[in-house]
Amino acid sequence: MNAIHQIFPTADAGPLTTEALERLYAYPDDGRLRVCANFVSSADGAVEVEGRSAGLSTPPDRVVLRLGTDLADVVLVAAGTAVAEAFTGVRPGERMAERRRRFGLSEVPVTAVVTGTGRSLPPSAPVLTDVLIPTIVFTCAAVPESVRASWTDAGAEVVLTGDGTVDLHTVLAEIDRRDLRRVNCMGGPGLFGTLAEAGLVDELRLTVAPFLVSGAAGRIARGAGMDPARLTLLSVVADDDTLLIRYAIGDPPVR
Repeated sequence: MNAIHQIFPTADAGPLTTEALERLYAYPDDGRLRVCANFVSSADGAVEVEGRSAGLSTPPDRVVLRLGTDLADVVLVAAGTAVAEAFTGVRPGERMAERRRRFGLSEVPVTAVVTGTGRSLPPSAPVLTDVLIPTIVFTCAAVPESVRASWTDAGAEVVLTGDGTVDLHTVLAEIDRRDLRRVNCMGGPGLFGTLAEAGLVDELRLTVAPFLVSGAAGRIARGAGMDPARLTLLSVVADDDTLLIRYAIGDPPVR
């Protein structure tokens, strides 16, 4: 991997140290809940190769993905993505532990899984069983009680956030109530699309990987559709033919 360079804002252009990259990707410390969504896509917009994003990830992408988790209070992920990508609970290594100490964070970020049907989250899933602290499962009353009980038996904390569907406003309100205000959303496209349609995402962190995929791979967001949301470019970093882009979602900030 070559040296990481910041391209935008142009006033800050130049090589980035690890500490400068941390500051760029740190969550604002203003006491407000912030939802940052992380995705990697190919140059032609594909979000997966053979059902997983790993085939698109590059070393620079993995650097910022780790930063997103290292600096978060909670990792929020859809059940289908957690299972397909073989997510476990977060297990801090020396780098993460040191970084979290410097930023005044808890030892381990919480993992929170969202499922509206329960069908994609078996109780044996590593995201429930291979953990240091219990995973939170946000679901709804329409999921059979026996399924919810199996998650509890696996060690998860199950939280109902609606009757027939998961209410994402309630999900984030519950996360905020627990003082988990730095939210690292790891997808998938359905969860991100629904959050975006509800106006619940503050920042998109998008890696454009140097690949062409073609085929029928999906996009980073999937849902009912929405009027185009205005994005404001926050930063662009380049390394090893990979672009690391941060956008604020919504109206541009007043300058």
